[in-house]
Amino acid sequence: MQRVCFQLQVKPDRIEEYTRRHAEVWPEMLDALRDTGWSNYSLFLRDDGLLIGYVETPSLEAAQAGMARTAVNARWQAEMAEFFVNLGGTPDQGFLQLREVFHLEDQLGQGSTT
Repeated sequence: MQRVCFQLQVKPDRIEEYTRRHAEVWPEMLDALRDTGWSNYSLFLRDDGLLIGYVETPSLEAAQAGMARTAVNARWQAEMAEFFVNLGGTPDQGFLQLREVFHLEDQLGQGSTT
């Protein structure tokens, strides 16, 4: 299982609306994420708009490609793009992926390496 952490920047004046929209994610979007391999998916938002995402997936490339084939993802990404600063493409493709440098279970010999 690949552990992926990523970063985006939400526009400060859009934080409240961004948060509200994620409290009401469309059921078909939730189903599509699950069905295309996104699991243990979380978003964390700092008061200044720094957004950190975390997801576990067998393959990030396959999960992104699976979502790209869904109509619901195209609609969601189009609506979400306006919330971000300096976005290169759609939010689900334009994020900055962070490099994992430590994982407790790997150090203890209990997990798989990425």
